[in-house]
Amino acid sequence: MFLMRRLINCHQQYCIPICVYSAWYCSQIFFLQNYQHILVLVFAVKEINENKHILSNMTLGTDISNSYSMVGLTYVASMELLSTRGRFIPNYKCDAKDWAASVIAGPNSYICPFVVNIWNVYKMPQLLYGSAPMKDNSENTVFFHRFFPNEDLQTKGILQLLLHLKWVWIGLISQPDEGGWSFVRNALTLFVQKGICFDFTQELPKDIYSNHIEYVFKDYVAMFKVVMNSTANVVILYGENHVIGIFRTLPYLSEYEDISVKRKDKVWIMPAQMEFTSIPFQKILPLDFIHGAISFAVSSKEVTGFKPFLQMRSPTSEEEDHLTKLFWEQAFECFFQTDKLDENAGVLCTGEEKLETLPNSVFETTMTGQSYSIYNAVYAVAHALKAMFSSKYKQRARADHGSLMIIMEETWQLHPYLRTVLFNNSVGETVFFNEKGELGTGFDIINWITFPNKTFLKVKVGKALPLSVCNENCYPGYLKKKIDEKPFCCYDCLLCAKGKISNRLDAVDCFQCPKDQYPNEAHNLCIEKHITFLSYEELLEITLATVAVFFFITSALVLRIFIKEWETPIVKANNRNLTYILLIALQLSFLCSFLFIGQPGQVKCLIRQTAFGIIFSVAISCILGKTTIVVLAFMATKPGSQIKKWVGKRLANSIVLSCSLIQVTICVAWLAISPPFPDSDTHSMAEEIVLECNEGSAIMFYTVLGFMGFLTAISFTVAFLARKLPDSFNEAKFITFSMLVFCSVWVIFVPTYLSTKGKYMVVVEIFSILASAMGLLGCIFFPKCYIILLRPDLNRKDKLIKKH
Repeated sequence: MFLMRRLINCHQQYCIPICVYSAWYCSQIFFLQNYQHILVLVFAVKEINENKHILSNMTLGTDISNSYSMVGLTYVASMELLSTRGRFIPNYKCDAKDWAASVIAGPNSYICPFVVNIWNVYKMPQLLYGSAPMKDNSENTVFFHRFFPNEDLQTKGILQLLLHLKWVWIGLISQPDEGGWSFVRNALTLFVQKGICFDFTQELPKDIYSNHIEYVFKDYVAMFKVVMNSTANVVILYGENHVIGIFRTLPYLSEYEDISVKRKDKVWIMPAQMEFTSIPFQKILPLDFIHGAISFAVSSKEVTGFKPFLQMRSPTSEEEDHLTKLFWEQAFECFFQTDKLDENAGVLCTGEEKLETLPNSVFETTMTGQSYSIYNAVYAVAHALKAMFSSKYKQRARADHGSLMIIMEETWQLHPYLRTVLFNNSVGETVFFNEKGELGTGFDIINWITFPNKTFLKVKVGKALPLSVCNENCYPGYLKKKIDEKPFCCYDCLLCAKGKISNRLDAVDCFQCPKDQYPNEAHNLCIEKHITFLSYEELLEITLATVAVFFFITSALVLRIFIKEWETPIVKANNRNLTYILLIALQLSFLCSFLFIGQPGQVKCLIRQTAFGIIFSVAISCILGKTTIVVLAFMATKPGSQIKKWVGKRLANSIVLSCSLIQVTICVAWLAISPPFPDSDTHSMAEEIVLECNEGSAIMFYTVLGFMGFLTAISFTVAFLARKLPDSFNEAKFITFSMLVFCSVWVIFVPTYLSTKGKYMVVVEIFSILASAMGLLGCIFFPKCYIILLRPDLNRKDKLIKKH
C-alpha cells in the first residue's frame, strides 16, 4: 500500500486540511496524467495561502490519499483521515490542525460509494470532480457537491452533435455502473425519438482490476470484435479515465494470430468523465487510434501561473515527496541513486528534467477540465470557510495564546455555504452550483488531432448547448424585473429586499426568511439567528449588577445607622417608622433589578414588573406620608388650628397603606386578566432572537406606571409647597429635590424605552430603577447621615428648629 499524506505551509497554529482521493497509482502502475490532479491541488492551496484577502486567519493544508482502485484500501485511506497522524485509531484526533474541512474525491465513480459510507457519518462535505453515483438518494448524496455540470446537458450535447453531423447509425459502449445505465436509458429513449439508431450497445467488462486478468482480457477481446465488425463508424464510448488507457491498447490486439478481426478506424465520442490517461509502457504505442475523436470536457480556461508552477517542480526540492520521485522515474525513464547502486539500472535522474519536455501523451502541462474542477473546488472550500467564519452564528472560536482556535468538529456547517458559494476565480469565471448541487457551467467540445511523434492536439470546436439570451442570468440573491418596452426575455437583476433571499437562478421573486433566520450579505442564504438575552456574561450587565449590589449594601448600612441612632432627634423627627419602611423599600428596589437580568422565565416574568410597581409605590407613599406630616405639623403650630388632631402616626400609616393597596390591586388585576409571560422577539433585531418577557396587557403595564407617576406628582407638589417652612433642617427641601430627580428619570424613561429595541429595552428599565432609587437614597438620607456621623453637634432638637 502506498499512501502520501502531507500538510503544506502551516504557518498558523491551526490549519484546515483538504483531502483528495485519486486513483493515480495501483501496484507498480501509474496513471501518469492523473498526477496533474495532485499538482493542481497543491497549486490552488499555495495560491490561496498567499492571498490574505480570502483566508487571513488560517492556512489550508492538503492530505492526499490513493484509492488503489480497491474497496478495502479505499476504506483504509478514509479511516486514516479520522485518526491522529501516525496512529491508526479511527475517530481519535488529538491534533486540532489535522481536522479535514472537506474531501475532494475523484475522478472515478467507484470511489464515491465507499467514501460515502465513512464520511456521511461525520456529515463531511464531499466535493466530486468527476463521475458520481447518479441516484437521487438524499441519504447518500446529501453531502455531495459536484464540480461537474449537469450530465443531462452533456447527453443533449451529444445528441445535437450527432444531428448536426448527420450521424444516425452509431454504436454505444457504456460503463457497468449507475452512471452508465442512466446514460443508456436516456440515450435509447431520446436518441431514437430524434431518428438515431444503434447498431450495438455493449457494456465494458467489470472488475478491470481483478486478479483474474485473463478473463477480463477475453471480455475486452470479445467487445473489440463486436466494434470492429460493426458497420457503424461512430461509437459513443461512455466511460472514465482508465478506459481510454485500455482502448489505446486494443487496436494492437489484431497483431495476435488468434484474433481474426481486422482493425478499422472509428470516430470515438467520449464524455467529460473520460480524459486521456496512460500507463508507462504505453509510451511506445502510437496515438492514431483516437485521431479525429470528439470528446466533451468541463468548460475551462487557462489559469495564469500554472505553467510556471510546473516549470519549478523538481524531485530534489525539499517540498517534494516520494510520489514525485516515483512519477519522475516512470515518466523520464530514469532512476534515483540509492545506497545499493545497480550499474544496469539505467539512466540516473538528475532532477533537472522538465515536465514541459515530456510529450503530452505522458503528461499534459495544460490544465485539463478535471484539473480545472479541482482548482475551483479548492477555491470553493476557501470561500465557503470565509463565509462560515464571518457569520456570528456559525463562528465558534476562542482566544488561545493570540491565535484563533477553529472547532473543526462542526464541518457539517459548511454545507449551506458550499451550496450557495458564488465567486469569480482567478481567470474571471463565475463559479456557482445549480439547484441540484451541480457546477453551474457547461461543456467544451474538443476534436483530437494526433501526430506520429506520440503527441496530440486538443482543439476546442464548440460548447454544449450554448446559451443565446438577451442578458445574463440573475444569480441567487437577485430577482428578475422586466424591462419596459422590451420582450419578456430581457430583464434586469435587482438585489433582494432587506430580509428576503433567492436561492436559484433567474428567480422571479424573493422570499422571506423564517422568523428564526436572517439573510446573509449575498441574500442567497438564510442563517440561523443568534439567541440573546440580558445575561450576566456581558460587561454592561455585570456593571449594572455590581451597582445594584453596591447600593443595596449602602442602603442596608444607612438602615443600620438609623436603627442604632433611633433615639436621636434627627431620626425621631418626622416618623422614624416611615423612614425604616422607606429604606427597606429602597433596598428591595435595588434587588428588584436582578429580576430583569438573566434568561426570562415564567416566574421572573410574572413578578418582575409587579414587584417593581409595588415596591416603588410603597417608597413614594412613604415620602408622601413624611411630607404630609411635615406640612401638617407646621400648620398645627398656629394658634387655634384644628389640624393638630390629624398629626400623628395614624395618618402617615393610612397614606402608605392605602396607596400601596391601590397599586397591589392593580397588579393583582393585571395578573388575573392578562399576566406577563416569556416570549421571543424575532423582528426587532435583524440577526438576533431576543428572549424577553411579554407584558401581556400593555394597558395594565402603563396603568402601574401611571399610578406611580400620580403618587410622584402629588409628593413633588406637597414637598414643593413645604420647601420654605421655617426649619434649620427642612426635610421638605430634600424631598423636593429627590422627587425632582425621580420625576426626571421616569419622564426620560418612557420615550427612551419605546425607541429602544431588543434586550436594551430591559437595560433602560434597569437603569431607570437604579437611578431613581439612588436619587431617593442620596437626596433624602445623605444629609441626615452627614449630621449623624460627621456633625453630631447638630443632632439636637434646638438645632433642628428655628427660633422665632
